[in-house]
Amino acid sequence: MLFGNKANNNQLETIINGGAFLVDVREPSEVAEGGVKGAINIPLGSIPQNLKKFANKEHIVVFCRSGNRSGQAKTILNQNGITNVTNGGTWNTVNELVNNNKK
Repeated sequence: MLFGNKANNNQLETIINGGAFLVDVREPSEVAEGGVKGAINIPLGSIPQNLKKFANKEHIVVFCRSGNRSGQAKTILNQNGITNVTNGGTWNTVNELVNNNKK
C-alpha cells in the first residue's frame, strides 16, 4: 500500500507513532542530501543481505524518493517471510510525519 492521501497518512502516522522500524532504501548519496531522523539506511540492492536486521520488528516502514524502490523493498521482504512491512512512500512524507509527532 502506498500512502498519499490524508486517510492513509493518518494510518501511516499511527504506525510511525507505534515505534515502527524506519528504513530508507535510497542510496547513501541520496540520504546524505536529506533523510529522516531515527531511520536507518539499507539501500534496496542490499536488502537481501540484511534480512536479519528486519527480524523481530513489530512493524517496518520502508521509504525512498518516490515510493517505487520502497515498493520493491516491501515485495522482497514479503517474499522472505517478513510481512509486517508498510510502504511509506517518499522520505519527505515519512519525514513530515516523524516531525509532526515531535510537536
